[in-house]
Amino acid sequence: MAKTKPLPMKPPNSRPTTPSDLPFYLSFALIGSLYVVLILAMLVADASYTSPRQIWKSLQSPEIQYSIRLSLLSCSLTAILSVWVAVPIGYLMSRREFRGKAVLDAILDIPIVLPPLVIGLSLLILFQTAPGRAFQQFFPVTYEIPSVILAQFSVACAFAVRILRSTFEHINPRQEQVALTLGCSQSQAFWRVVFPEARRGVVAAITLAWARSLGEFGPILIFSGATRLRTEVLPTTVFLELSVGNIEAAVSVSLLMVLAAVFVMVIIRASGAQQTIRETG
Repeated sequence: MAKTKPLPMKPPNSRPTTPSDLPFYLSFALIGSLYVVLILAMLVADASYTSPRQIWKSLQSPEIQYSIRLSLLSCSLTAILSVWVAVPIGYLMSRREFRGKAVLDAILDIPIVLPPLVIGLSLLILFQTAPGRAFQQFFPVTYEIPSVILAQFSVACAFAVRILRSTFEHINPRQEQVALTLGCSQSQAFWRVVFPEARRGVVAAITLAWARSLGEFGPILIFSGATRLRTEVLPTTVFLELSVGNIEAAVSVSLLMVLAAVFVMVIIRASGAQQTIRETG
């Protein structure tokens, strides 16, 4: 007798919505819409607070132009460093079992759960120790531009590690094993087989690290300070402008950061890396 194939099971969301389900979906939609409305209301409030002419005038300030250049430079370097470090960590954590892996996994997540101000304070204390002071005799870090990059890197790299680890975990190791049996070394198998498969995860990691660096404020304020034309980046510019009562300039810089965030989200969606970020959680 010929075996009959079982009928495929339909997902729960394929069931037609009945009138009795409407109150359930409407209540959930109402609760969720409150948060969406809050986000849109904040953006509209920022946009309506100032005029395009005032925004252009604010962006002509030498201090704000300096903060834009430093933000672009520091965020780009931080994103590159984060991915450069996250690729080997993510690969080893996804492919190898070793003693102390659970402890290392917890350590890698510390920058995500720690308050940003604590990270900045910890960096400041680190470079006040004897090894830190000895290092700064040859390469000044605290309250200098390198401190901005280090503060951003301390937080952004943790997010890049999580994304790339999830990326490597979703790549079938069989392809890598086949490459090894065909004579490739471990390095050749990684760069020729595994890494090309992880390109979406790399794009997701570098864009998310860049965006996370752009919005970093607490560690930079503690570790780098908020010195005009020295360690000033866009978040500290908002703080400095608010401290002197220049709300229009603060709003203008905030809108610029919103546009940068939208640009990053467009890149993530265009590259197909959004699913990778969702799987990371």
